[in-house]
Amino acid sequence: MGAEARLKALRIELPPVPTPLANYVPSVRVGNLLFLAGHGPQKDGKMMSVGKVGRDLSVEEGAQAARLVGLNLLASTRAALGSLDRVKRIVKVLGMVNALEGFGDQPKVMNGFSDLMVEVFGDAGRHARSAVGMGSLPLGISVEIEMIVEIAEGAGARKPAPKRTASRRAAAKRPAARRR
Repeated sequence: MGAEARLKALRIELPPVPTPLANYVPSVRVGNLLFLAGHGPQKDGKMMSVGKVGRDLSVEEGAQAARLVGLNLLASTRAALGSLDRVKRIVKVLGMVNALEGFGDQPKVMNGFSDLMVEVFGDAGRHARSAVGMGSLPLGISVEIEMIVEIAEGAGARKPAPKRTASRRAAAKRPAARRR
C-alpha cells in the first residue's frame, strides 16, 4: 500500500501547506533528495503549540506538537512532489525542542513525529534522527523539525550517469587528437 492510500486508510487529512515565515522556501530538491526547511506546529495559519516542553507543556503535549509538525512536513512534501507515493524513504530528521535547561526527553517528544512517519510510510518511514534541546525557537514554538526525503527512481528523480566501461575509460584517457 502506498503512502497516499495509507493516509486515507488512517483517515489522516493533511493541512494546507504552511507559508514560510521569512525569506526562505519550504523545500529544495537536489537530485533525488528533497530538503525540507524547518516547520513548526502550525494549523490554520496559527502556531498551535507555544512554550517550553517541561514547563509550559508536558512531554505528551510536545509529542502531539511534533506530530502536527509532521503533518505540515508531509503537506509540503506532497506539494513539492505531487504525491507522497513518490517518497522512497525518509532519510534524516532534525528535531529541535524548545525546552528548559536540563530537560532530557527530546527523543520522547520527537517520537510523535517519528511514529507518524512509520504509520504513513511503513519501514521507509524509519529515519536517522537528531533530537536536540533549544533555549528558544522562533515565535516561541515548542517544536521545529527539518527533514530530508529520498525520491523514488522513475518518479522524476535525476538518473545517475551511466557507468563507464573499460573501453570508455581508456578512450577518455587518450589525448583529444588521438580520439578522432
